[in-house]
Amino acid sequence: LHDYDWKQDKGFGVLELIMTAPIVVASWISLQYYGSTVAPDLFGSGNKLLHNVIGGIGVAEGNGGSLRAGLPWQSVHDGARYAHDPLRLSVCIEAPRDAMSEILGRHPEVRALFDHGWMHLFALDEAGQMAWRYAGDLHWTAMAGRHLVQPSARLEAAV
Repeated sequence: LHDYDWKQDKGFGVLELIMTAPIVVASWISLQYYGSTVAPDLFGSGNKLLHNVIGGIGVAEGNGGSLRAGLPWQSVHDGARYAHDPLRLSVCIEAPRDAMSEILGRHPEVRALFDHGWMHLFALDEAGQMAWRYAGDLHWTAMAGRHLVQPSARLEAAV
């Protein structure tokens, strides 16, 4: 969590830094937990009691098999249930939508994370409520309370 006041961020350089560094790192962490939970055989690393570290880049489970780079089952499951719900990261920022859209327009690799649904982006209003949801392709959808307003309320962000 960052203490960010967009009114003090002339030119939105701090916002750009937040959207291109910590959000990207948070996506790596979130997606590693997500993938290791929803598809542990493909994206997880199996049982950590059987791990053999291979070259510092991954592990093998036991004495052979494929390189496994995800999280061990014990990181996502306590033996009876998941340690957390497998959700994709929601990023909530109190800043003007047009500034966020301009930043996404300059950083297609970050934009792709939101456009392809790997993460969700919300613009907060001054009361700290989720007011807008990024809908992809530099468009935003208005929210009323916790519900999306009809798609006809979709606004195109200025880029």
